[in-house]
Amino acid sequence: MMRTRPLKVALLGCGVVGSEVARIMTTHADDLAQRIGAPVELAGVAVRRPGKVREGIDPALVTSDATALVKRGDIDVVVEVIGGIEPARTLITTAFEHGASVVSANKALLAQDGAALHAVAEENNKDLYYEAAVAGAIPLIRPLRESLAGDKVNRVLGIVNGTTNFILDKMDSTGAGYQEALDEATALGYAEADPTADVEGFDAAAKAAILAGIAFHTRVRLDDVYREGMTEVTSADFRSAKEMGCTIKLLAICERSKDGASVTARVHPAMIPLSHPLASVRGAYNAVFVESDAAGQLMFYGPGAGGSPTASAVLGDLVAVCRNRLNGATGPGESAYAALPVSPMGEVVTRYHISLDVADKPGVLAQVATVFAEHGVSIDTVRQQGKDGEASLVVVTHRASDASLTGTVEALRKLDTVRGVASIMRVEGE
Repeated sequence: MMRTRPLKVALLGCGVVGSEVARIMTTHADDLAQRIGAPVELAGVAVRRPGKVREGIDPALVTSDATALVKRGDIDVVVEVIGGIEPARTLITTAFEHGASVVSANKALLAQDGAALHAVAEENNKDLYYEAAVAGAIPLIRPLRESLAGDKVNRVLGIVNGTTNFILDKMDSTGAGYQEALDEATALGYAEADPTADVEGFDAAAKAAILAGIAFHTRVRLDDVYREGMTEVTSADFRSAKEMGCTIKLLAICERSKDGASVTARVHPAMIPLSHPLASVRGAYNAVFVESDAAGQLMFYGPGAGGSPTASAVLGDLVAVCRNRLNGATGPGESAYAALPVSPMGEVVTRYHISLDVADKPGVLAQVATVFAEHGVSIDTVRQQGKDGEASLVVVTHRASDASLTGTVEALRKLDTVRGVASIMRVEGE
Protein backbone atom coordinates (compact mmCIF):
# COMPACT_ATOMS: atom_id res chain seq x y z
CA MET A 1 0.00 0.00 0.00
CA MET A 2 1.33 3.42 -0.96
CA ARG A 3 1.63 6.08 1.70
CA THR A 4 -0.22 9.25 0.71
CA ARG A 5 1.82 11.73 2.74
CA PRO A 6 4.75 12.79 0.53
CA LEU A 7 8.39 12.61 1.46
CA LYS A 8 9.79 16.12 1.33
CA VAL A 9 13.03 16.87 -0.52
CA ALA A 10 15.19 20.00 -0.21
CA LEU A 11 17.48 20.76 -3.14
CA LEU A 12 20.69 22.68 -2.49
CA GLY A 13 21.85 24.09 -5.82
CA CYS A 14 19.97 24.44 -9.08
CA GLY A 15 22.66 24.60 -11.75
CA VAL A 16 23.20 22.09 -14.54
CA VAL A 17 22.72 19.06 -12.27
CA GLY A 18 20.25 20.52 -9.79
CA SER A 19 17.87 21.73 -12.49
CA GLU A 20 17.88 18.25 -14.04
CA VAL A 21 17.15 16.67 -10.66
CA ALA A 22 14.17 19.01 -10.23
CA ARG A 23 12.94 18.31 -13.77
CA ILE A 24 13.10 14.53 -13.37
CA MET A 25 11.39 14.69 -9.98
CA THR A 26 8.53 16.56 -11.66
CA THR A 27 8.20 14.69 -14.95
CA HIS A 28 8.69 11.23 -13.42
CA ALA A 29 6.75 11.92 -10.23
CA ASP A 30 4.26 9.07 -10.67
CA ASP A 31 6.95 6.49 -11.47
CA LEU A 32 9.11 7.63 -8.57
CA ALA A 33 6.15 7.36 -6.20
CA GLN A 34 5.47 3.79 -7.32
CA ARG A 35 9.11 2.78 -6.96
CA ILE A 36 9.48 4.37 -3.53
CA GLY A 37 6.06 3.59 -2.07
CA ALA A 38 5.19 7.23 -1.40
CA PRO A 39 5.11 10.47 -3.36
CA VAL A 40 8.15 12.74 -3.26
CA GLU A 41 7.69 16.47 -3.08
CA LEU A 42 10.21 19.17 -3.88
CA ALA A 43 9.79 21.28 -0.73
CA GLY A 44 12.45 23.93 -1.30
CA VAL A 45 15.34 24.95 -3.54
CA ALA A 46 18.29 26.92 -2.15
CA VAL A 47 20.25 29.04 -4.65
CA ARG A 48 22.58 32.02 -4.64
CA ARG A 49 20.40 34.14 -6.97
CA PRO A 50 16.75 33.55 -6.05
CA GLY A 51 15.49 36.18 -8.50
CA LYS A 52 16.58 34.20 -11.55
CA VAL A 53 13.77 32.54 -13.53
CA ARG A 54 14.06 28.74 -13.37
CA GLU A 55 11.85 26.89 -15.79
CA GLY A 56 9.60 24.30 -14.20
CA ILE A 57 10.30 25.39 -10.61
CA ASP A 58 7.71 27.25 -8.55
CA PRO A 59 9.34 30.57 -7.51
CA ALA A 60 7.70 30.17 -4.11
CA LEU A 61 10.03 27.21 -3.43
CA VAL A 62 13.20 29.16 -4.15
CA THR A 63 15.24 30.67 -1.32
CA SER A 64 18.71 32.04 -0.74
CA ASP A 65 18.65 30.86 2.89
CA ALA A 66 19.97 27.30 2.61
CA THR A 67 20.52 27.03 6.36
CA ALA A 68 16.88 27.79 7.16
CA LEU A 69 15.80 25.26 4.54
CA VAL A 70 17.79 22.35 5.99
CA LYS A 71 16.74 23.31 9.54
CA ARG A 72 13.00 23.15 8.81
CA GLY A 73 12.54 19.79 10.51
CA ASP A 74 9.94 18.49 8.04
CA ILE A 75 12.55 17.76 5.33
CA ASP A 76 13.13 14.03 4.77
CA VAL A 77 16.01 14.19 2.29
CA VAL A 78 18.46 16.95 1.39
CA VAL A 79 20.02 16.73 -2.09
CA GLU A 80 23.32 18.66 -2.16
CA VAL A 81 24.68 19.59 -5.59
CA ILE A 82 26.36 22.92 -4.85
CA GLY A 83 29.89 21.47 -4.63
CA GLY A 84 32.92 22.79 -2.78
CA ILE A 85 33.81 22.43 0.88
CA GLU A 86 31.86 25.23 2.51
CA PRO A 87 29.01 25.92 2.98
CA ALA A 88 28.25 22.36 1.79
CA ARG A 89 29.92 20.69 4.79
CA THR A 90 28.02 22.78 7.35
CA LEU A 91 24.74 22.40 5.49
CA ILE A 92 25.04 18.62 5.28
CA THR A 93 25.92 18.35 8.97
CA THR A 94 23.01 20.62 9.87
CA ALA A 95 20.66 18.52 7.74
CA PHE A 96 21.60 15.37 9.66
CA GLU A 97 21.17 17.11 12.99
CA HIS A 98 17.69 18.29 12.00
CA GLY A 99 16.40 14.90 10.89
CA ALA A 100 17.17 14.66 7.17
CA SER A 101 19.17 12.11 5.22
CA VAL A 102 21.51 13.41 2.51
CA VAL A 103 22.24 12.64 -1.12
CA SER A 104 25.36 14.38 -2.38
CA ALA A 105 27.41 14.68 -5.58
CA ASN A 106 30.24 16.49 -3.80
CA LYS A 107 33.43 14.53 -4.55
CA ALA A 108 35.80 17.18 -3.15
CA LEU A 109 34.03 17.30 0.22
CA LEU A 110 33.66 13.52 0.50
CA ALA A 111 37.33 12.97 -0.37
CA GLN A 112 38.40 15.45 2.30
CA ASP A 113 35.86 14.93 5.08
CA GLY A 114 33.91 11.79 4.23
CA ALA A 115 34.75 10.07 7.53
CA ALA A 116 33.48 13.01 9.59
CA LEU A 117 30.27 13.26 7.57
CA HIS A 118 29.64 9.53 7.89
CA ALA A 119 30.13 9.85 11.66
CA VAL A 120 27.50 12.60 11.95
CA ALA A 121 25.11 10.61 9.74
CA GLU A 122 25.54 7.52 11.93
CA GLU A 123 25.18 9.53 15.13
CA ASN A 124 21.82 10.80 13.88
CA ASN A 125 20.77 7.47 12.31
CA LYS A 126 20.56 8.97 8.82
CA ASP A 127 21.75 8.02 5.34
CA LEU A 128 24.61 9.56 3.37
CA TYR A 129 24.55 8.44 -0.29
CA TYR A 130 26.83 9.78 -3.04
CA GLU A 131 26.73 7.66 -6.19
CA ALA A 132 26.90 10.83 -8.31
CA ALA A 133 30.22 11.90 -6.77
CA VAL A 134 32.20 9.47 -8.95
CA ALA A 135 31.78 8.76 -12.68
CA GLY A 136 28.42 10.44 -13.25
CA ALA A 137 25.72 8.04 -14.37
CA ILE A 138 27.89 4.92 -14.05
CA PRO A 139 26.70 2.70 -11.17
CA LEU A 140 29.95 2.21 -9.31
CA ILE A 141 29.79 3.13 -5.64
CA ARG A 142 26.76 0.96 -4.91
CA PRO A 143 28.28 -2.12 -6.63
CA LEU A 144 31.50 -1.63 -4.67
CA ARG A 145 29.90 -1.22 -1.27
CA GLU A 146 26.93 -3.55 -1.74
CA SER A 147 27.22 -5.99 -4.68
CA LEU A 148 30.89 -6.73 -3.94
CA ALA A 149 30.57 -6.50 -0.16
CA GLY A 150 31.23 -10.22 0.17
CA ASP A 151 34.24 -10.19 -2.14
CA LYS A 152 37.81 -8.93 -1.80
CA VAL A 153 38.61 -6.08 -4.20
CA ASN A 154 42.28 -5.94 -5.12
CA ARG A 155 42.44 -3.20 -7.72
CA VAL A 156 40.36 -0.37 -9.16
CA LEU A 157 41.76 1.12 -12.35
CA GLY A 158 39.85 3.76 -14.22
CA ILE A 159 39.29 6.78 -16.40
CA VAL A 160 37.20 9.00 -14.14
CA ASN A 161 37.46 12.40 -15.83
CA GLY A 162 35.79 12.99 -19.17
CA THR A 163 37.59 16.25 -19.98
CA THR A 164 41.05 14.72 -19.80
CA ASN A 165 39.97 11.62 -21.69
CA PHE A 166 38.57 13.79 -24.49
CA ILE A 167 41.83 15.74 -24.73
CA LEU A 168 44.06 12.66 -24.73
CA ASP A 169 41.80 10.88 -27.21
CA LYS A 170 42.07 13.84 -29.60
CA MET A 171 45.85 13.89 -29.25
CA ASP A 172 45.93 10.17 -29.98
CA SER A 173 43.50 10.07 -32.92
CA THR A 174 44.45 13.31 -34.69
CA GLY A 175 48.05 13.98 -33.68
CA ALA A 176 47.03 17.29 -32.12
CA GLY A 177 49.16 18.91 -29.44
CA TYR A 178 47.92 19.34 -25.88
CA GLN A 179 46.89 23.00 -26.24
CA GLU A 180 45.08 22.40 -29.53
CA ALA A 181 43.11 19.52 -28.01
CA LEU A 182 42.33 21.55 -24.88
CA ASP A 183 41.04 24.44 -27.02
CA GLU A 184 38.67 22.08 -28.81
CA ALA A 185 37.48 20.62 -25.51
CA THR A 186 36.78 24.13 -24.24
CA ALA A 187 34.92 25.12 -27.41
CA LEU A 188 32.70 22.04 -27.14
CA GLY A 189 31.96 22.66 -23.46
CA TYR A 190 33.88 19.65 -22.15
CA ALA A 191 36.48 21.81 -20.41
CA GLU A 192 35.86 24.67 -17.99
CA ALA A 193 37.28 28.14 -18.63
CA ASP A 194 39.80 27.23 -15.93
CA PRO A 195 40.53 23.52 -16.56
CA THR A 196 43.07 23.16 -13.74
CA ALA A 197 40.99 20.80 -11.59
CA ASP A 198 40.66 18.41 -14.51
CA VAL A 199 43.99 18.55 -16.34
CA GLU A 200 46.11 18.65 -13.16
CA GLY A 201 44.30 15.60 -11.78
CA PHE A 202 42.60 17.17 -8.75
CA ASP A 203 39.14 15.99 -9.82
CA ALA A 204 40.34 12.44 -10.49
CA ALA A 205 42.30 12.34 -7.23
CA ALA A 206 39.18 13.14 -5.20
CA LYS A 207 37.34 10.32 -6.94
CA ALA A 208 40.27 7.96 -6.37
CA ALA A 209 40.17 8.68 -2.64
CA ILE A 210 36.47 7.81 -2.49
CA LEU A 211 36.88 4.63 -4.54
CA ALA A 212 39.89 3.42 -2.55
CA GLY A 213 38.11 3.98 0.74
CA ILE A 214 35.10 1.93 -0.32
CA ALA A 215 37.03 -0.80 -2.14
CA PHE A 216 39.52 -1.47 0.65
CA HIS A 217 37.39 -0.65 3.74
CA THR A 218 40.02 1.90 4.71
CA ARG A 219 39.89 5.66 5.21
CA VAL A 220 41.67 7.28 2.28
CA ARG A 221 41.70 11.06 2.13
CA LEU A 222 42.55 13.33 -0.76
CA ASP A 223 45.96 14.05 0.77
CA ASP A 224 46.77 10.33 0.60
CA VAL A 225 46.41 10.25 -3.19
CA TYR A 226 49.48 10.81 -5.37
CA ARG A 227 48.53 13.25 -8.12
CA GLU A 228 50.23 14.08 -11.40
CA GLY A 229 48.54 16.07 -14.18
CA MET A 230 48.63 15.49 -17.93
CA THR A 231 49.72 18.91 -19.20
CA GLU A 232 53.21 17.64 -20.03
CA VAL A 233 52.00 14.82 -22.30
CA THR A 234 53.18 15.46 -25.87
CA SER A 235 52.55 14.19 -29.37
CA ALA A 236 55.96 12.51 -29.15
CA ASP A 237 54.73 10.54 -26.13
CA PHE A 238 51.83 9.25 -28.20
CA ARG A 239 54.16 8.24 -31.01
CA SER A 240 56.25 6.31 -28.51
CA ALA A 241 53.12 4.71 -27.08
CA LYS A 242 51.99 3.57 -30.52
CA GLU A 243 55.37 1.99 -31.16
CA MET A 244 54.75 -0.10 -28.02
CA GLY A 245 51.19 -0.98 -29.00
CA CYS A 246 49.80 1.39 -26.36
CA THR A 247 47.84 4.58 -25.92
CA ILE A 248 47.94 7.13 -23.08
CA LYS A 249 45.20 7.71 -20.50
CA LEU A 250 44.97 9.71 -17.28
CA LEU A 251 44.28 6.90 -14.82
CA ALA A 252 43.04 6.69 -11.27
CA ILE A 253 44.64 3.59 -9.76
CA CYS A 254 43.74 2.17 -6.36
CA GLU A 255 45.33 -1.13 -5.41
CA ARG A 256 45.99 -3.45 -2.56
CA SER A 257 49.62 -4.55 -2.03
CA LYS A 258 50.43 -8.17 -2.89
CA ASP A 259 50.76 -9.08 0.78
CA GLY A 260 47.47 -7.33 1.53
CA ALA A 261 49.05 -5.22 4.26
CA SER A 262 48.68 -1.78 2.62
CA VAL A 263 47.00 0.11 -0.20
CA THR A 264 47.94 2.83 -2.66
CA ALA A 265 45.93 5.46 -4.51
CA ARG A 266 47.32 7.51 -7.36
CA VAL A 267 46.39 9.56 -10.42
CA HIS A 268 48.75 10.10 -13.33
CA PRO A 269 49.09 9.68 -17.11
CA ALA A 270 50.14 6.20 -18.17
CA MET A 271 50.67 4.12 -21.26
CA ILE A 272 48.16 1.30 -21.45
CA PRO A 273 48.15 -1.56 -23.98
CA LEU A 274 45.64 -1.30 -26.82
CA SER A 275 44.44 -4.76 -25.81
CA HIS A 276 43.23 -3.49 -22.42
CA PRO A 277 39.48 -2.61 -22.27
CA LEU A 278 40.24 0.92 -21.00
CA ALA A 279 42.25 1.70 -24.15
CA SER A 280 39.07 1.78 -26.23
CA VAL A 281 37.29 4.35 -24.04
CA ARG A 282 36.92 7.36 -26.32
CA GLY A 283 35.83 10.98 -26.07
CA ALA A 284 34.44 12.28 -22.79
CA TYR A 285 33.37 8.85 -21.53
CA ASN A 286 34.49 7.25 -18.27
CA ALA A 287 35.22 3.63 -17.47
CA VAL A 288 36.38 1.83 -14.35
CA PHE A 289 37.97 -1.63 -14.28
CA VAL A 290 37.58 -3.57 -11.01
CA GLU A 291 39.56 -6.68 -10.12
CA SER A 292 38.42 -8.88 -7.21
CA ASP A 293 39.08 -12.38 -5.90
CA ALA A 294 35.73 -14.03 -6.60
CA ALA A 295 34.08 -11.88 -9.27
CA GLY A 296 37.29 -11.53 -11.28
CA GLN A 297 37.46 -8.61 -13.70
CA LEU A 298 34.53 -6.21 -14.06
CA MET A 299 34.24 -3.06 -16.15
CA PHE A 300 31.81 -0.18 -15.66
CA TYR A 301 31.41 2.20 -18.62
CA GLY A 302 29.32 5.24 -19.51
CA PRO A 303 29.00 9.04 -19.49
CA GLY A 304 30.88 10.39 -16.50
CA ALA A 305 29.56 13.94 -16.32
CA GLY A 306 26.80 16.25 -17.51
CA GLY A 307 23.45 17.32 -16.13
CA SER A 308 21.28 14.34 -17.11
CA PRO A 309 23.80 11.54 -16.39
CA THR A 310 24.72 12.95 -12.98
CA ALA A 311 21.07 13.62 -12.15
CA SER A 312 20.33 9.98 -12.98
CA ALA A 313 22.77 8.89 -10.25
CA VAL A 314 21.32 11.43 -7.81
CA LEU A 315 17.78 10.17 -8.40
CA GLY A 316 18.88 6.58 -7.93
CA ASP A 317 20.24 7.52 -4.52
CA LEU A 318 17.11 9.52 -3.75
CA VAL A 319 14.91 6.49 -4.40
CA ALA A 320 17.10 4.28 -2.18
CA VAL A 321 17.20 6.79 0.67
CA CYS A 322 13.45 7.42 0.50
CA ARG A 323 12.80 3.67 0.64
CA ASN A 324 15.00 3.44 3.72
CA ARG A 325 13.13 6.35 5.24
CA LEU A 326 9.79 4.63 4.79
CA ASN A 327 11.11 1.42 6.31
CA GLY A 328 12.70 3.16 9.27
CA ALA A 329 16.10 1.87 8.22
CA THR A 330 19.41 3.15 6.92
CA GLY A 331 21.64 1.80 4.19
CA PRO A 332 25.36 1.02 4.32
CA GLY A 333 27.48 3.61 6.08
CA GLU A 334 31.22 3.96 6.20
CA SER A 335 33.18 0.69 6.26
CA ALA A 336 36.70 1.43 7.42
CA TYR A 337 37.32 -1.59 9.65
CA ALA A 338 40.42 -2.74 7.70
CA ALA A 339 42.28 0.50 8.50
CA LEU A 340 45.10 -0.39 6.12
CA PRO A 341 48.02 2.05 5.82
CA VAL A 342 48.30 4.01 2.58
CA SER A 343 51.77 3.50 1.14
CA PRO A 344 53.67 6.47 -0.34
CA MET A 345 54.22 6.71 -4.08
CA GLY A 346 57.87 5.76 -3.70
CA GLU A 347 56.83 2.20 -2.84
CA VAL A 348 54.57 1.77 -5.88
CA VAL A 349 55.90 -0.79 -8.34
CA THR A 350 55.18 -0.52 -12.07
CA ARG A 351 56.86 -0.44 -15.48
CA TYR A 352 58.38 2.73 -16.95
CA HIS A 353 58.99 4.19 -20.38
CA ILE A 354 61.93 6.65 -20.31
CA SER A 355 63.03 8.74 -23.28
CA LEU A 356 66.56 10.22 -23.07
CA ASP A 357 68.40 12.70 -25.28
CA VAL A 358 71.98 11.43 -25.49
CA ALA A 359 75.21 11.95 -27.37
CA ASP A 360 75.47 9.76 -30.47
CA LYS A 361 78.76 8.03 -29.77
CA PRO A 362 80.05 4.61 -28.70
CA GLY A 363 79.61 3.55 -25.07
CA VAL A 364 76.50 5.61 -24.27
CA LEU A 365 74.18 2.64 -24.08
CA ALA A 366 76.60 0.81 -21.80
CA GLN A 367 76.80 3.81 -19.43
CA VAL A 368 73.04 4.12 -19.27
CA ALA A 369 72.55 0.38 -18.71
CA THR A 370 75.09 0.48 -15.88
CA VAL A 371 73.16 3.23 -14.09
CA PHE A 372 69.94 1.22 -14.30
CA ALA A 373 71.72 -1.87 -12.96
CA GLU A 374 73.30 0.05 -10.07
CA HIS A 375 69.84 1.16 -8.93
CA GLY A 376 68.31 -2.30 -9.23
CA VAL A 377 66.08 -1.42 -12.20
CA SER A 378 65.89 -4.18 -14.80
CA ILE A 379 65.64 -3.13 -18.46
CA ASP A 380 63.10 -4.83 -20.71
CA THR A 381 63.81 -3.15 -24.07
CA VAL A 382 66.03 -0.38 -25.47
CA ARG A 383 65.67 1.52 -28.72
CA GLN A 384 68.25 4.03 -30.00
CA GLN A 385 68.10 6.42 -32.94
CA GLY A 386 70.58 9.14 -33.81
CA LYS A 387 72.43 11.29 -36.29
CA ASP A 388 74.72 14.35 -36.42
CA GLY A 389 76.09 13.66 -32.95
CA GLU A 390 72.71 13.58 -31.18
CA ALA A 391 70.49 10.59 -30.41
CA SER A 392 67.36 9.50 -28.57
CA LEU A 393 67.42 6.48 -26.32
CA VAL A 394 64.12 4.90 -25.27
CA VAL A 395 64.26 2.49 -22.33
CA VAL A 396 61.34 0.36 -21.15
CA THR A 397 61.88 -1.23 -17.76
CA HIS A 398 60.56 -4.30 -16.06
CA ARG A 399 58.56 -3.54 -12.90
CA ALA A 400 60.40 -1.24 -10.50
CA SER A 401 59.54 0.97 -7.54
CA ASP A 402 58.98 4.66 -8.05
CA ALA A 403 61.77 5.42 -5.57
CA SER A 404 64.32 3.29 -7.44
CA LEU A 405 63.34 4.83 -10.76
CA THR A 406 63.66 8.34 -9.30
CA GLY A 407 67.19 7.52 -8.12
CA THR A 408 68.03 6.12 -11.55
CA VAL A 409 66.88 9.25 -13.35
CA GLU A 410 68.82 11.51 -10.97
CA ALA A 411 71.98 9.51 -11.70
CA LEU A 412 71.33 9.59 -15.46
CA ARG A 413 71.13 13.38 -15.41
CA LYS A 414 74.69 13.47 -14.06
CA LEU A 415 76.16 11.60 -17.04
CA ASP A 416 78.01 13.82 -19.50
CA THR A 417 76.58 11.77 -22.36
CA VAL A 418 72.96 12.35 -21.32
CA ARG A 419 71.71 15.71 -22.64
CA GLY A 420 68.36 15.48 -20.94
CA VAL A 421 65.36 13.36 -19.94
CA ALA A 422 62.72 14.01 -22.58
CA SER A 423 59.90 12.12 -20.85
CA ILE A 424 59.06 9.54 -18.22
CA MET A 425 55.80 7.63 -18.50
CA ARG A 426 54.44 4.78 -16.41
CA VAL A 427 53.13 1.68 -18.17
CA GLU A 428 50.00 0.16 -16.61
CA GLY A 429 47.30 -2.37 -17.31
CA GLU A 430 49.39 -5.46 -17.95
